[in-house]
Amino acid sequence: MSAYRTRDPLDRRRFLTTAALHGATVIGATALGAVDADAAFAAPIRPLDPAVAESAFAEGRITAINDDVLAVVGSYGDHSRVRVTGATSVWKARATTAADIETGDGLYARGVPLPDGTLAADAVWVNIVNLHATIRGIEKTRLHLAHGRHEIVGNLMAETTNAAYGTASPTADLSRLTIGQSAQVLGAWRPSDGSVDLVRVAVAPGAGRRR
Repeated sequence: MSAYRTRDPLDRRRFLTTAALHGATVIGATALGAVDADAAFAAPIRPLDPAVAESAFAEGRITAINDDVLAVVGSYGDHSRVRVTGATSVWKARATTAADIETGDGLYARGVPLPDGTLAADAVWVNIVNLHATIRGIEKTRLHLAHGRHEIVGNLMAETTNAAYGTASPTADLSRLTIGQSAQVLGAWRPSDGSVDLVRVAVAPGAGRRR
């Protein structure tokens, strides 16, 4: 029943390009350390201490929540159980707690496998998406994005959403985002309506002019 994935880090990282559209699973690869959006891009780090077990991973959609155990169906059809505690770091567009995890959410969890097959999670990324899109419309509180054949609404979050222009550091200034730009979008999918809470919108160097 184990859904633990211990393949090459690049194999896990490819899931970052999967969007939760029309029921597809959204997951991301993790690194030891901070539980934030950027940490999802890093390859896993092997522990230096041989006495420390190498982290295991589980991914999929949450089908049930029983106390502190999440029942998860993976993108390959396999099943796993993920245990979250007060010590588990949880990201859902921001650092939060297990109380924000809901049935129907997608997740990628890192932790230690227990003898009963449960994964004791030290970090969980909920509904994280990282996709390439084109900006089709700009409003005060949202962006309209095209991802392949899908139209996506991106929710702009005050004090959270930022933009990255080329190699410059991310900034809260979104004024250089323009219609027609290609962008890499990082955020958290909302299963209730299919929109994405935007954490970062990254565009190519020199792209766009001020609106």
